Amino acid sequence: QVQLVESGGGLVQPGGSLRLSCAASGSIFGTYVMGWYRQAPGKQRELVAGITSGGSTNYADSVKGRFTISRDNAKNTVTLQMNSLKPEDTAVYYCNADSLRGYRFWGQGTQVTVSS
Repeated sequence: QVQLVESGGGLVQPGGSLRLSCAASGSIFGTYVMGWYRQAPGKQRELVAGITSGGSTNYADSVKGRFTISRDNAKNTVTLQMNSLKPEDTAVYYCNADSLRGYRFWGQGTQVTVSS
């Protein structure tokens, strides 16, 4: 019912910045709760940031103050601005959409590597 495609991942040095984008299609984007998750090797997938249709946000303690999630309903996109990146931020980042009926949709993921 909805397709999600992430972009913007890559290699960055510690202290640098990256901006991840998620483009959605096949749904009424503005009604979905959107989120960014990440998963490192040997670790469980964890919530990084979420944003409701009304614009309320929440962040993992590890990224609060460094990451910012936003959405543009007219363009059907959600963005994660990542600043002051640390090596421990290295992971595959996934875009997530939660519908009002309780369905969950995932993108294929984009690799973020923070290293010198």
